[in-house]
Amino acid sequence: MADLFFYGTLCHPPLLAAVLGREVPVTPARLAGHSVFWAAGQNFPLIVEGGAGAEGVLAEGLGPEDLARLDHYEGGFDYRTRDLAVDAGGRRVVARVYFPDAGRWQPGAPWRLEDWVVHWGAVAVEASAEVMRLMGTRSARDIARRYRMILMHAASRLRARERGPARLRRRAVEGDVVVSAWRQPYARFFAVEEYDLGFRRFDGTMSETVNRAAFISSDAAVVLPYDPVRDRVLLIEQFRTGPFARGDGEPWLIEAIAGRVDPDETPEEAVRREAVEEAGLVLSDLIPAAHYYPTPGAKAEYLYTFIGLADLPDGAAGLGGVEGEAEDIRAHLVGFPDLMDLIASGEVNNAPLLILGMTLARERAAIRARHGRGA
Repeated sequence: MADLFFYGTLCHPPLLAAVLGREVPVTPARLAGHSVFWAAGQNFPLIVEGGAGAEGVLAEGLGPEDLARLDHYEGGFDYRTRDLAVDAGGRRVVARVYFPDAGRWQPGAPWRLEDWVVHWGAVAVEASAEVMRLMGTRSARDIARRYRMILMHAASRLRARERGPARLRRRAVEGDVVVSAWRQPYARFFAVEEYDLGFRRFDGTMSETVNRAAFISSDAAVVLPYDPVRDRVLLIEQFRTGPFARGDGEPWLIEAIAGRVDPDETPEEAVRREAVEEAGLVLSDLIPAAHYYPTPGAKAEYLYTFIGLADLPDGAAGLGGVEGEAEDIRAHLVGFPDLMDLIASGEVNNAPLLILGMTLARERAAIRARHGRGA
């Protein structure tokens, strides 16, 4: 049995329970002569020697399974335990404390658990479910390499729990889908999840157990920049692996600006960021369009789409993309009639731009009346 002192994210009771698979009692404790900081550029803290003292909690009497689960959760980020004496309500207790390997992370701003809970708590707890479910099938190191993607997937799951309308379709209730087995046979930038599951049929009975797989990618946000005064849009062009893998002889696609929604941002923040990264463009108003699953039979991806009002003078189109991400993007300024021609000819052949083009056609007169020179 062992006692552990936690000073960072594991002081959050829901996260500690998720990692250990059970709730454990903790006692407020303090480690003298140490300080806690955010790890620079990360969403977790580190502890360093020196300072007035590190506040935290003490969990006592943890067993071998608890320790294995904690090492799985912490080990991929190069945290190892040291035995140090902590003060727990006047008692001196020798406890294990997770420290990062020397030089692995650099300290940033002073750490406050309350700040982390507001910005990261819910996402981190949701992400921990996937991290712990992979224990025994993926190494802690492999999970750490994908942790950003795991956080993005977790944020997508949290957004998905905001129930949508069900006027025509069945409103799902607990027990309508029963999963008997889960596997993740592939995981890199994207992942594949495989399920053995049963679902409730429309006659009220449960189906037989069937095998289903889904391609896992996080939510994405898409924006079509539109200048209502000049009546033109900005489109981007880039090489796409999907058409190439299909054997398409034209794997460079004309698209709207798009990107993954980071775990610490909203879809609206994501499209504003992507507009700057891909086209050097600052958007003003965002007009929500359709939000949807592009391929629900095979992919977990969900798209948030917008028309973004922008100033698009001559010369606004150029080359863009983020260095280090192998992005090579060319922008085009296209008048609204030309956009409709590109859709009609099939040169625009991806769902987000098709839907946004049709949305703009429907809303164009009203947008121009409010923001432009009129139709």
